[in-house]
Amino acid sequence: MAIEYREWRDGDDLALLEIWGGPETAQARQFRGALAVSSNGGNGAPWRRCIVAEDVVDGVGIPVAAGVVYEASLHPERLWTYIEVAKDHRRSGIGATLLAMLRREAGHAPSGVTKLRAKVEPGTPGAAFADAAGLAPIQRSRLVVVEPGALKLPVFPDKDHGGRPIDGENAGSDVVMDLATGSVELTDVVGRYYTAIHGWDSPGVLSVGQVQKLFLDELTGAHGAIVLRAQPESAFGQGVAPSKKGRIRAFAVSYAAPAGPDDAPGAEASPAGDTPTDVFVGHEPTLDADDAAEAVRDMLALIAYQHPVMLELDDSMTALRAAVEPLLAGGKARLAGAETLVVSD
Repeated sequence: MAIEYREWRDGDDLALLEIWGGPETAQARQFRGALAVSSNGGNGAPWRRCIVAEDVVDGVGIPVAAGVVYEASLHPERLWTYIEVAKDHRRSGIGATLLAMLRREAGHAPSGVTKLRAKVEPGTPGAAFADAAGLAPIQRSRLVVVEPGALKLPVFPDKDHGGRPIDGENAGSDVVMDLATGSVELTDVVGRYYTAIHGWDSPGVLSVGQVQKLFLDELTGAHGAIVLRAQPESAFGQGVAPSKKGRIRAFAVSYAAPAGPDDAPGAEASPAGDTPTDVFVGHEPTLDADDAAEAVRDMLALIAYQHPVMLELDDSMTALRAAVEPLLAGGKARLAGAETLVVSD
């Protein structure tokens, strides 16, 4: 076996697909699209270096593996990298050679960033390779489906009718309300929450436009949002109507179901027969831990009252974990696919 290495060329994707077959993991499905012609960046394109390994037989090179490293505008403190080797060419040093070459290329990234990150699925050849290469987990992510009625509805004081308790289904519009996804107030809390839960891999400074584009734009599939507010208080004492709404404590943004082969794994119908709605749940990041956990638990109870919801649960989402992990342990929620680890050097 004679292996030669060269830059990626147009048409390599088709040649490699014939050798590789279908993606073995969700990570392969996601990152194969990053394999492309090398670029020096600029005009909205990221800096990228992509290398192909060919098995040369009788003077003819057949692509069998490829690797890429590239800058990211979001989470710019590390470079993304991805390597895939044909099954019958693994454990022969090709992947290690590609990684060494990509590390050398990373030393010339315009940003000056050299740290690498990748996504792997535990128990797979990719995870074993990352471990052997010195890439250690920095975050774990799970897709979780919460079944209908998994949590009891919260109870709120009804200040409009003598202060008697009312359940979340009948809560007044001053506490639970729909909010337009274009709302500046919603955009602000979503952006600050995302930054707060990514201290392990900073997204950098997010502008209002970036937050909209990433989470709330129609192109993301966002089609609705609900917020849980603090009780409105009057600045003039009891008996005087509040002059403004209470601040947002928790939010949930729902997304239209994806279509075609990119459907999220585990998006099959729940035992109740409903297809889970994809949601992004978070909270005002300045809340203390107990208040944040209560707000997120109440929000989750509201949105999963009658229909199942699917959400991404990172280990850094402590308030959401406090609500969801007991449901997983009790069988009221389930994993919707394999875990994903973000690994880095």
